[in-house]
Amino acid sequence: MVKKNLALPTLELKTLPGPDTIRRVELKNGITILVRENFSSPSVVVSGYIMGGSLEEPAEKAGLSEFMVSALMRGTKTRSFQEIYESIESIGATLSIGSGKHSSAYFGKSLAEDLDLILQLLSDVLRNPAFPEDQFDRLMAEKLTSLAIRDQNTGARAHLAFNELAYDGHPYGQPGDGFPETIRELAVKDLRAIHQKLIGPQGMVIVVVGGVSVDVVLDLVESIFADWQNAEQAVINPLPSLSPLEGIQRHEIKLEGKSQSDVVLGVPGPSRYEPDYLAAVLGNNILGRFGMMGRIGDSVRVKSGLAYYAASSLAGGPGPGAWRVVAGVNPENVEKAIDLIITEIREFLENGVTEEEITDNQANFIGSLPRQLESNEGVAGAIVHIERYGLGLDYYRRYPGLVAEITRDQIHTIANKFLDTENLAIGIAGP
Repeated sequence: MVKKNLALPTLELKTLPGPDTIRRVELKNGITILVRENFSSPSVVVSGYIMGGSLEEPAEKAGLSEFMVSALMRGTKTRSFQEIYESIESIGATLSIGSGKHSSAYFGKSLAEDLDLILQLLSDVLRNPAFPEDQFDRLMAEKLTSLAIRDQNTGARAHLAFNELAYDGHPYGQPGDGFPETIRELAVKDLRAIHQKLIGPQGMVIVVVGGVSVDVVLDLVESIFADWQNAEQAVINPLPSLSPLEGIQRHEIKLEGKSQSDVVLGVPGPSRYEPDYLAAVLGNNILGRFGMMGRIGDSVRVKSGLAYYAASSLAGGPGPGAWRVVAGVNPENVEKAIDLIITEIREFLENGVTEEEITDNQANFIGSLPRQLESNEGVAGAIVHIERYGLGLDYYRRYPGLVAEITRDQIHTIANKFLDTENLAIGIAGP
């Protein structure tokens, strides 16, 4: 039963994306196409992903898949780096590709009349990258510079330390951008090998939203992508099991010349497939997101003045993404801030949340949904999300009811299932 609460917004559900406004088609080569028309906009957005990411690379080549994906738009067998970007910029469009742990995502936007060109470019860079030597060398220099900057960033180092502790012996503990010593050893042949392994049509999702008819989109995508085959595309391996944290695991990194310490504290959390994931998200919003960054922000930053910022986050995703608190503090206040954060988490676990907190956050979640879906980008991202996690084309019409049904007991149960103040990973980086 949906809780009767006049404080919760009422949405016109038919205006939200649903089965009657989203067309879904599967091609024989494994590509899934989803289209939603929006003729009130002259633009069109192309978004989606290809299965396979950094989890499929060996540890000694950490950063390889991200390097390869970064190189896709640096030149193909028929287009140079300059020709690719001149084609995009000449029509005022955008096209980008990024890598992750489980998949590689892409995003493009153009006027509706230029959808054909965007899809042609996307197909070319995915299927026919040349990995030219001069661009490889330039990208190598850029990656090493980025890693050098990362190694002097207190926030980045604290996150790395946290991941190493929370995901000890697990692929999630390895950074997607690798390490200087692994990046330096890469060669063009490595990029070609991982490209052949990861980039293919099986499991690919293409979402198109904007001022183009469904039939036109389907004809274009099929004409450009339906003939794509990659017999060597790897079957994605299941995630290995994760050993639970035992006790307080802490790693502190000293960086000279820094005036701030960054703290990352938490545990591996629920995946997006967890049945009560929405309850965890709502609970996390109360803990460290809502208003002035929730209870943690109010206690650690506002009332105690111990942090420049303090908030919690819940990663979700296909695997056990982190449920963590991040804070930037004066180095002299590190221990006090950590103690207060743990106190707030303990209070959250023991006594739960109030009805007023639930109502306020439910109203925020429901009321903000139309705003999140008011643009083509927002709708495309939402459709990608429901396809990735098998939520159903009617998910966003069910969403207000799902949020309204969340109870204090659900939040209390899932929080205590994952959060544990006696077993935590703590990464600290500062002077």
